[in-house]
Amino acid sequence: MSGIEDVRGAFVNLWGHMGPFWGVPPTTARIYGWLFTRKDPVSADDIVAGLGMSRGAVSMGCRELRDWGLIHPQHAHGSRQVLYRAEVDLEKAMRNIVAARKRREWDPILEHLREWIPKLESERSADAAVFRERLKSMEALVALADSMAGSFLEGGLVETVGLKMLVANARGRSRRAVKSRAPARPRQNPLRSP
Repeated sequence: MSGIEDVRGAFVNLWGHMGPFWGVPPTTARIYGWLFTRKDPVSADDIVAGLGMSRGAVSMGCRELRDWGLIHPQHAHGSRQVLYRAEVDLEKAMRNIVAARKRREWDPILEHLREWIPKLESERSADAAVFRERLKSMEALVALADSMAGSFLEGGLVETVGLKMLVANARGRSRRAVKSRAPARPRQNPLRSP
């Protein structure tokens, strides 16, 4: 195998393993990774041959990638054959993934939580009060993630302070939230040996 095929194979496998982290099935992520390594658009038959997948798996993966905005289908000149090319602008690809996950996951969760919390307001049991507070905490956390996703999708905050700053800020908020819920621990003198 040539150097490019070795690296391409390793890259495709890495994308397959990382896909579920982003909510993308491994097969679909492998197709994106393989297309990303290609200079020119390719047909579904080329993908089948290149990845050793079934035609059905490639068709389903390409449909999902198209829905996420991660590949772009185009017709071959003078033919009805569809060729696929990957979205190679990684910031745009990441925005498309975040937008799809927000639409599929966070928006429905927030909608349900905001419907359920008021229903529990009229309940007077201790169990309902605990459940309501837990749902409020969940709603606050999902709303924070949703707000961060919104800032990322708009580009304003990310372009101004950068993604690393945004992640550091989120980690700081998360740590402060955990500390505020944790019982106070006695301070230890750093000069005393354990």
